Amino acid sequence: MSNGSQILVFKDMGLVSQVFDETSLGSLQGHIAVGHARYSTTGASVWENAQPTFRATAHGSIALGHNGNLVNTARLAEMVADLPKKEGRATQVAATNDTDLVTALLAGQVDEDGKPLTIEQAAAKVLPEVRGAFSLVFMDEHTLYAARDPQGIRPLVLGRLERGWVVASESAALDICGASFVREIEPGELIAIDENGIRTQRFAEAKPKGCVFEYVYLARPDTDIAGRNVYLSRVEMGRKLAAEAPADADLVIATPESGTPAAIGYAEASGIPFGAGLVKNAYVGRTFIQPSQTIRQLGIRLKLNPLKEVIKGKRLVVVDDSIVRGNTQRALVRMLREAGAAEVHIRISSPPVKWPCFFGIDFATRAELIANGMTVEEIGTSLGADSLSYISLDGMIEATTIQKPNLCRACFDGEYPMELPDPELLGKQLLETELAAGPAATAAADALRRP
Repeated sequence: MSNGSQILVFKDMGLVSQVFDETSLGSLQGHIAVGHARYSTTGASVWENAQPTFRATAHGSIALGHNGNLVNTARLAEMVADLPKKEGRATQVAATNDTDLVTALLAGQVDEDGKPLTIEQAAAKVLPEVRGAFSLVFMDEHTLYAARDPQGIRPLVLGRLERGWVVASESAALDICGASFVREIEPGELIAIDENGIRTQRFAEAKPKGCVFEYVYLARPDTDIAGRNVYLSRVEMGRKLAAEAPADADLVIATPESGTPAAIGYAEASGIPFGAGLVKNAYVGRTFIQPSQTIRQLGIRLKLNPLKEVIKGKRLVVVDDSIVRGNTQRALVRMLREAGAAEVHIRISSPPVKWPCFFGIDFATRAELIANGMTVEEIGTSLGADSLSYISLDGMIEATTIQKPNLCRACFDGEYPMELPDPELLGKQLLETELAAGPAATAAADALRRP
């Protein structure tokens, strides 16, 4: 939060509702703010890696939030090491995430004469060197900035308030804060917003490759991406799934909440009644994005409970959006059988996930993917289901209404939207050891408040 003369950063581990209360929010006074809720893909889920990241600059300071994941992290670390020394000291990186490297690079740029660049000048120089998925919001004391990678892998939107502007990852966030949707930040675009309005420039040619998994699972259903509503896409995936993979059953149920729109579409197209067969604990988060296998497995039992009176004796079609590791579905089949289901037929509204994601989804190795090396029939047997079917790749893509060449489908077909470095230069733990050299050398470290 900037009050025009300094930036104050307040962050902690936990849910937004746990970190911020009336007292802490009341202490954050200013006219520019950047907020972030982290889902860890590079670097452990620890306080030091929480965002926004913060750095002192020659002109003030910078705070930055990042949605996505970078693939040239090792190269960026080398660039940070090559930054001009300050008072004989090299730039230090305390965090072990790719985001802090970008922040350090933006804070440390100089021109040919050694004169420090402004944040806006530095961004025009640094962003063309960054590879991977990045939707960035960052700020100095006077200006809010936003930038999106040339492929536009992750969404980023611009909204208008009566007396201000909003940049957010999803259009649903604009609705929540009462802002009107203006447009998406274009792939390869950098915008700056200050008291004089908006400035925009291109730092790279747009080569759209939006993540199709946003439509499948990641995005909120009330969000629009590239002009297409996510909820409608998921319902249509369910309809196409019913046509491609029919089942002789009595009831269609969803794995809530993310499987519900596709289950509704499946029921509509198949004529099989839709019902609520599972009760979700509203106080347990999304199972897939939990950062460890143990927490994921515990989370499933805490999260879902079958309605025995509804499913007893029924032949069930259970619709879910995806199978990544198989944790949810295996536990779910077991619970449904214990509750008296006569048959359990699993239908998935995305194709088998066979390839790792390096662009902001936490499955970075093929070894952790259940579809790697197993047939659909083998997966179904592993889950304990009576049958298992997935939607086709073309069926899923058609449901989004986005042209296939404009979507990143790498987790399904292995066609990555950019060249990747060697495997040893990728992965969540890349920066955990050699780059954690000590506390960040910033003169404004006291502006970081840790509760």
